[in-house]
Amino acid sequence: MAKQLAFDLPANTTFDRDDFFTSPTNSLAIDAIENWPNWPRNKLVLTGGEGAGKTHLATIWSELAQARILQATELSTQMPEVLIATPICIEDVPDIAGNPQAETALFHLHNLAQETGTPLLMTGRGTINSWGIALPDLLSRLQGSNTVALLPPGDFLLSAVLVKLFSDRQLRVEPGLIAYLLPRMERSFAAARKLVQALDHQALQDKRPIGVKMARLTLETLQTEP
Repeated sequence: MAKQLAFDLPANTTFDRDDFFTSPTNSLAIDAIENWPNWPRNKLVLTGGEGAGKTHLATIWSELAQARILQATELSTQMPEVLIATPICIEDVPDIAGNPQAETALFHLHNLAQETGTPLLMTGRGTINSWGIALPDLLSRLQGSNTVALLPPGDFLLSAVLVKLFSDRQLRVEPGLIAYLLPRMERSFAAARKLVQALDHQALQDKRPIGVKMARLTLETLQTEP
């Protein structure tokens, strides 16, 4: 049978509060986001692995606090005085590690936010000490911030994430598929996203629903990739 040419179309990802599944591994983080008016010194650092939900929580916070979200790599072209007109979230701070201009821009933004009492949320993968920030004054400000971490998911949360990822792509799956995947896949949000994307691609190519056999072959393929 001829296979259909598959294109990796973007998923219809949603970042509503109702789409964020609370579990013991992320409850402290969501509590901190929802309790933002009481942040110590009006700032928070949110950490977690790739795909852990940092952007989802940042989006939730932006709705609660009427905040602006900005990538750290965009800081060098922005004026701190303009940015702190409203609460602000700086995403993916490790991406500016070793960039003197961007690190200095974040340092000035942080200090100005502190002076004016403007709420500031900063996100990044891993611990602050692993971010590679070279500017000592900025590193000390980050280390002195209240920090909450999104931990690796347990079965309940990973199941919910898989269901949402399939739903975002409008994919129907055979009963029992989630239970089959859980003990066999890498236990991370990034791996779940990659797996669902691969299954979506394969289902479109084969023109058939996603079942256990397809899942087994897809897992084997992913496990052999470098």
